[in-house]
Amino acid sequence: MQQHFTSSLSQSFGRFASKKHTKKFQNFINRSYVKMMGLDMSDFNVPESYPTLNALFTRHLNVPRSFSADPSLMISPCDSLVTELGRIEEERALQIKGMSYSVDAFLGDDISPENKARIHGGDFINFYLSPRDYHRYHIPLDMQVTKAIHIPGKLYPVNIPTLKRKIDLFIENERVVLECLTTHGKLFYLVLVGALNVGKMEVGFEPRIKTNTSSNGGVYTYENLHLKKGDDFGCFQMGSTIIFLCEKGMIESDLTIGEGVKYGQTIGRIF
Repeated sequence: MQQHFTSSLSQSFGRFASKKHTKKFQNFINRSYVKMMGLDMSDFNVPESYPTLNALFTRHLNVPRSFSADPSLMISPCDSLVTELGRIEEERALQIKGMSYSVDAFLGDDISPENKARIHGGDFINFYLSPRDYHRYHIPLDMQVTKAIHIPGKLYPVNIPTLKRKIDLFIENERVVLECLTTHGKLFYLVLVGALNVGKMEVGFEPRIKTNTSSNGGVYTYENLHLKKGDDFGCFQMGSTIIFLCEKGMIESDLTIGEGVKYGQTIGRIF
């Protein structure tokens, strides 16, 4: 498929971020990025230890974070800002206050109408990962993945100013839709949304997904793919957004819009 200029820009940045420069220049790049973005590196190796800027973006925690083992509690899948949350009303959720979008269009043509209808009247949470955040994402609760769908698209920025002016940004951007079930059979979706300078969205359990390429996308189904709460299942190469959508009555949460959350933090109770 023909690529949008935002994809070409992101690919160029991705090549620079993945390149190994001389040790001296790489140290300068890494230290400058940490200082410019205000990264808190207390849970990670020193900036000079990463061989590329991309390795710094996708850094792993030095010590695994602890979280509740209670299977009825959902944890945040990432370090992020909750930019919107609420009820899915008439199959629409909020991109940002005052601007809604169709969740049916967002999920794409490869999700059945029956399953789309199941989340109407349910709940949504938007997790925005800024360039300063820890870029890896984790499984928020014990779950089964039944389908993964790669939907190619544009790579507009997903920061708050752009969300406020770009209608249907989430629908236009490239994304990976994960169709999931709780251990009690409740349906929900985790959607990874690409953004400008996101060279790649990695999905650890599905290496066939190659984002920000000339790929036409793909649909992958699974019979027995079960993942545990806290499992690392990939990363954004730069900041982006994860959208959580679920059927009515699945989650009870006291999160608020504008709240910063950390991976491992309890954010709700699952029913």
